[in-house]
Amino acid sequence: MSVLAPAWTADDGARRARDLLTSVLGPEPADGVWAAPGRVNLIGEHTDYNGGLCLPIALPHRTYVAVRRRTDRTVRLTSAQEEGVRTIDLDGVGPAGTAGAVEGWPAYVVGVAWALVAEGLVPPERVTGFDVAVDSCVPYGAGLSSSAALECAVAIALDELWELGLAADDAGRSRLAAACVRAENEVAGAPTGGMDQSASLRAEEGRALLLDCRDGSTRQVPFDLAAAGLELLVIDTRAPHALVDGQYAERRDSCERAARQLGVTTLREVEDLDAALTALDEPVVRRRVRHVVTEIERVARFAGELDAGPLDAARAAALGALMAASHASMRDDYEISCAELDVAVETATAAGAHGARMTGGGFGGSAIALLPAGQAERVAGEVRDAFAAAGFAEPAFLLAPASAPAART
Repeated sequence: MSVLAPAWTADDGARRARDLLTSVLGPEPADGVWAAPGRVNLIGEHTDYNGGLCLPIALPHRTYVAVRRRTDRTVRLTSAQEEGVRTIDLDGVGPAGTAGAVEGWPAYVVGVAWALVAEGLVPPERVTGFDVAVDSCVPYGAGLSSSAALECAVAIALDELWELGLAADDAGRSRLAAACVRAENEVAGAPTGGMDQSASLRAEEGRALLLDCRDGSTRQVPFDLAAAGLELLVIDTRAPHALVDGQYAERRDSCERAARQLGVTTLREVEDLDAALTALDEPVVRRRVRHVVTEIERVARFAGELDAGPLDAARAAALGALMAASHASMRDDYEISCAELDVAVETATAAGAHGARMTGGGFGGSAIALLPAGQAERVAGEVRDAFAAAGFAEPAFLLAPASAPAART
């Protein structure tokens, strides 16, 4: 039996969401089912909120939402991954820390409705309530953006149900992504950047999304691993992973303080790294800045290798070296790795990966390994054995071909 967790087919995911809606929230059929993918970032960690570059792909693993319009302004929510039914009045929704704060996972749903209004994308009088049922094969807490997948699935659904028309082109999808970021930052209270939502809404099958977070521009970069005889293994370490425990916010605050001290808007504007490091007083802040500036450069080089032509052995080795350098920087300078991630990366590399690195926000979550095709099961077995020997929880695995963005199913 394969250890690789499969993605659901579109039909299976839609059926699951529809059945959940009618069994829990009443027999009336859904107006539709929409789905959005999780993402894995090839390289470029903690660069998004620093105005930098990142290079995510959309996963084949998706979150499905069956949605049914209501005539009032009430939202009823149920999820196969959570217990119970939640009922929320849209008129009472507000940012975290206010009287309108929404507790738990529903914040990622009603927060999107709130943000669409706050961003001026829909007149308040056109907003109606809805019933929503959620089911997902995006692993929770794995650093694969399960929260962004939920937000983007809801955004693409409301775009159609409220007749916004934004999903029809990339410019509109960029505006939907911005609303989802605002929902996560302000209503859910997680200070993330914009990479996750952009990947879920704007990525393309067979391509990586080169996202310039300084101006929001994107470029599709070839990333057809199957044609190159390669595959990307995602290793979910099952180590605890949460972005709201203060660690992510502390890193972001350090970068913003450094930018102010250096007299730049974001760390993307640092051109002379040595001079910048000399100008900073705190050793920890210097390490944070070194990671961000060198990571942005690694993204540019990684994309350049993908643009240069077919992924032959030499280019695969070059990508692997960049992945290894990225992981070392996150482990030593940004200090967002953990023992499980380090063991996953070291074991995959020793087992023949061209390169491996942690991916996502860190402090747990997942690692990725670039492998010759057909080697994922063997490498996964070696990682699983290494985890058992270290006394860690058993990891999970999936393959990550670059997949399609959020859409109606």
